[in-house]
Amino acid sequence: MRLSIMGVLLCATLVACVDVMPQKDFNLEKMAGKWWAVGFATNAQWFVKRKGGMKMGTSMMLPTARGDLDISSAMRNADGSCWRMTELAKKTDIPGRFTFTSQRWNNENDMRVVAVQYDDFALIHTIKTKHGVTDVLNKLFSRTPEVSADLQKKFMQFSLDTGILSGNIVILPKNGTRTNTHTQMCNIIMAIKYI
Repeated sequence: MRLSIMGVLLCATLVACVDVMPQKDFNLEKMAGKWWAVGFATNAQWFVKRKGGMKMGTSMMLPTARGDLDISSAMRNADGSCWRMTELAKKTDIPGRFTFTSQRWNNENDMRVVAVQYDDFALIHTIKTKHGVTDVLNKLFSRTPEVSADLQKKFMQFSLDTGILSGNIVILPKNGTRTNTHTQMCNIIMAIKYI
């Protein structure tokens, strides 16, 4: 039994180390605008503990003149307050691949836009490293809060292929009417930055 568990863990670790490359012909300018965060997948312990209470949020992505990607995200907390985070993802020599250090979480991030249809969805794969420990985070973004069953399946399969356990792959539920009002307020606060 112990041997089979070790085999599963080793397999998951090896799969997570597979080099995932960004989509070819990546177009930074077409990433601009509002995206809904509809899917989330990671084996990180903080997510395992909190995934049951997570809901959809939004992100505003703004390409910079230097070729970086400014990402501002917002979602409503369970207590009704607004959770916000902004990161400046710096371009690398590979189009569609960015790096940044999260000031909030104190970790290094290697982010790749692995699949994107600019008017529909974006699949982003991030390798997060803190104190020598690495976690993979996959996010599925959509231009609307709706996401097709086919796209959900592709997101789930990609996440499994990159070492995420099936129970840690979540299509986030939409917010209710009250929550939408709070989320809109979070979005307004976030949008002020771009005015």
